[in-house]
Amino acid sequence: MVINGKKLNICDEITIDQLLKNLNLNIDTVVVEINLEIVDKDDYKSKYVNNNDRVEIVNFVGGG
Repeated sequence: MVINGKKLNICDEITIDQLLKNLNLNIDTVVVEINLEIVDKDDYKSKYVNNNDRVEIVNFVGGG
């Protein structure tokens, strides 16, 4: 799989929720796109990703 332009190999299909946990990312502050399609946060626990997917993860940071 490619995440934000970097190749990452995973053993099995995993959910977006599991992927975000493995990457130590907060589910509340990110938006995930799989193969050019934005995924609704409600689907993070049921939507699977695999090694053929292109994933973009955008992390929002507050500031001013």
